This record gives sequence, C-alpha cells and structure tokens, in this order.
Amino acid sequence: MSGGRFGDQRNFVDSLSESFVDYWRSGDRNLSPDLKRLVEYWVHHHVIKAVIAAILLIVFTALGVLLWKAFLRADGLGAGSRAALVSAGALVTALALCTSVTVEGNLQDATAPFSSLMSMLPLHASHGEFAETLDQVRQSLAHYPDAGERTPPALTVMVDDFSRFHAVRVVTATIVAITLAGMSAVSWRSFAVAGASDRRRRRVFGTFGLVSALLSLAVVVVAVANTTVAADPAPALLGFFEGGW
Repeated sequence: MSGGRFGDQRNFVDSLSESFVDYWRSGDRNLSPDLKRLVEYWVHHHVIKAVIAAILLIVFTALGVLLWKAFLRADGLGAGSRAALVSAGALVTALALCTSVTVEGNLQDATAPFSSLMSMLPLHASHGEFAETLDQVRQSLAHYPDAGERTPPALTVMVDDFSRFHAVRVVTATIVAITLAGMSAVSWRSFAVAGASDRRRRRVFGTFGLVSALLSLAVVVVAVANTTVAADPAPALLGFFEGGW
C-alpha cells in the first residue's frame, strides 16, 4: 500500500501477522478493524489487477486473431515472413492464455480475499505470539468440526472463506473449460471444411483444435480438484497452515 502504513511487503506482512493474532484471540466472527482494512485493500488490489489483465487479454486476443488471419492469407509472402507470422501468432496466443489465467486468479483472490491474504502469512514462524497462534489454528483444524462449541469463531470464518475460495475456482475453471471446448469444436469444424489441398489452414485449425481440447481437459482436472476442496475445506486448510499449499 504505497504511501501509507504498508509501504513495503515486510511492513505489510508484519501488520497482517499482528492483525491475524488479534482476530484469532478476539473470539469474534467479525474481522477486527485492522484485519478488515487489510482485506479491503487486498480486494482493491486484485480488482485493479484483474481489470488490467482483462484489458490485456482483449488486446492479445484481437492481435492474435489478426496475426493468424494474416498467416492464412500469406500466399504471396516468403518463407521467412510466414515463419515470423507463425512465431508472433504463437507468442501472442501464449500471452493471451497466460493473461486469462491471471484474470481468473485475481477474480478468485478478490472474491475470497481473506483466504488469498492468508497466503502472505509467515507460516514458518517458530516463536512469539504469532507462532503460538499458528499452533492453535493447526490444533483446531485437526479436530474441526468435532470441537463443537469450543471451535473458535475465527476458524469457522476461515474454513467457510477457504471453501468459497475454491468454489470460485470451480466456477471460473468450468467457464474456461467450456470456452476451450467450444474453441476446439469450432477449430475442428474449420479443419474439416478446409480442402485437402489447403494444408496451411488445416495445420492451423488442427493445431488449435488439439491444443484447445487438451487444455480443456487439464482445466477440468483443476475444476474437479477444487470441487473436492470446496466440499471439505478443513483438511486442505490444515495442509496450508502446515506449509503444504
């Protein structure tokens, strides 16, 4: 948070650690004022990043379409020019894919900011109040939800938010998987329509069809994994606090 109390990452992490300890010990479900301020900052931070990434995604997608269309119409160009178009098209396409992942990740972080913010906690702390709080969190998670009325209110909030964090990824991953599957279907249709003599068009659409299908399957795996965590978040959250996320 430039120009404010959290001028660098170390100050931010220190403030987060102190706020987390205070919240855990408050015995209240509602976030403490300091922690709430950090969460609100985290939301704004990731919303801005998501908007910027979305704009870049639109630019990269439009540029990629133009480059691939230019390659398909490059009958009068030499081999070097065609190779340059292919390289540029592949690079821009890869950038578009990476940017889409960035958009998805920032939307997830903005929707469930508390869980996202916890990734900034120094989980390997070995002494002090923060280390003691981490031990209490781990012990409570190990018995969750069997602790009954002894379950700290903060823990219930953390588990619920962690479930929402992964539920958002299920939704976004499903949308991405459907989009990729649709792109694959369109590409294979274009591949089938292209004449046997139009090898360039068939190579381009065949490659897009295959890559889109494989990526769609990979994203489906991600969606399934996140569905499992969203349904039973406590073990995964415990794994995170034990340093396994």
